[in-house]
Amino acid sequence: MPSSGHGLPSAAAAVPGATPGVRLGLVRLLRTPGFRRLLAVRFATQWGDGMFQAALGGAVLFNPERQADPLAVAAGLAVLLLPYSLIGPFAGALIDRWDRRRVLLGASLVRAALVVAVAAVVLSGGAGMALYLPALAAAGVNRFVLAALSVALPHVVPRQHLVEANTFAVTAGAATAAIGGATAIGLRELVGTGDAGSGAVTLVGIAGSLTAAVLAARFRRRQLGPDRTDGHRSTVSSVLHGFGDGARATIATPSVAASFLALGTHRLAFGVSTLLSLLLFRYAFTDAGPLRAGMAGLGEAVVLAAAGLGTAALVTPWMVRRWGRPRTVRVSLVVATVTQLTLAALLSLPTVMVAAFVLGLTGQIVKLCADAAVQGEVGDEVLGRVFALYDIVFNVGYVLAVAAAALLSPPDGTAPLLFATAALLYVLGLVGHDLQLRRARRLEAMSARPPS
Repeated sequence: MPSSGHGLPSAAAAVPGATPGVRLGLVRLLRTPGFRRLLAVRFATQWGDGMFQAALGGAVLFNPERQADPLAVAAGLAVLLLPYSLIGPFAGALIDRWDRRRVLLGASLVRAALVVAVAAVVLSGGAGMALYLPALAAAGVNRFVLAALSVALPHVVPRQHLVEANTFAVTAGAATAAIGGATAIGLRELVGTGDAGSGAVTLVGIAGSLTAAVLAARFRRRQLGPDRTDGHRSTVSSVLHGFGDGARATIATPSVAASFLALGTHRLAFGVSTLLSLLLFRYAFTDAGPLRAGMAGLGEAVVLAAAGLGTAALVTPWMVRRWGRPRTVRVSLVVATVTQLTLAALLSLPTVMVAAFVLGLTGQIVKLCADAAVQGEVGDEVLGRVFALYDIVFNVGYVLAVAAAALLSPPDGTAPLLFATAALLYVLGLVGHDLQLRRARRLEAMSARPPS
């Protein structure tokens, strides 16, 4: 397979009417068979993941047969998000060495089996480690699939169109996950909110994994890379060096490091807001007109957050073309800061609903810019490990913030000071982002100097 100068396959010929440097538009992107199929795998995977997370969250937090305090909520979120982040740098090394088509196919089938196991435990009324261990494994395998999808994207779309393609793929995928979550919430209302209903809804999520496996099987061998591997002689050596390789590649590229800092502080702040909002919906809020408390209100918040994600898909390419990626990130962080301060001052159901949209929008803009930085500026031979490190930034920081908020929050989530602390985290993200971009400018100036 011919390669570009970056070691990636030349995908331009696969895009009908593609012209380097010109925006393709959604219609021409969807005419690309590889992109269209990869997008379908993502949709199936993320719909199933949304189903799984909402069903498991409902079983733990909104199940009348169980009572959940803040620490139980934090434990449930950790189960959903931490596993792949802990092994990610090592699993990322495998993504950089194994045929990614087989990764997508095999991991999807393994995840389907694990979801069946989780559903059986929920159905039987199991709790504690009996529930968390298979849920940990299922969530970890799902993150493995999502990392492989991100790494595969440059193999079906030309590099100069990655921002455009990634904006649509990631945002639409996140919206699909939200639809999966809303589907689970709706199904629970139909089949019941106890253990039997929660187990049945969890089981339905296997449809996403099975569909993803069927779609992934249609790719050609090695079509999704990797085209070349790193210098390690064996897979074992590559795995053992996974974390260090990913970290070094990230630090060596200041624009990528800046994106990681911005995204990391957003996820810390978002983790605090998520935990507090869940508790508020569960224990503090009451219905206000069309706005609902409880699980129904959480479903409304999920829909608003999904609308924010969809809006990000529309405005991010325009913002990046007009302002550039750094300024786009800074504007998003400022808007998120103001939103968090407003939450702290006006702690009400309508305010939380508005914040769900705004934070979904600004957070997704930051993530899309970070995705583009990684996919466009990191070499293919180490891309899987950098995305694994990215996953740590995205999820471990989030879970740590959730755990800290669980320890500091009152049982009903009424904690204006914690919402204000989240605003401070966004300010720290702005400062860190700016410092890394200054480092990038210094490095560029040094490289431009003629040798003495």
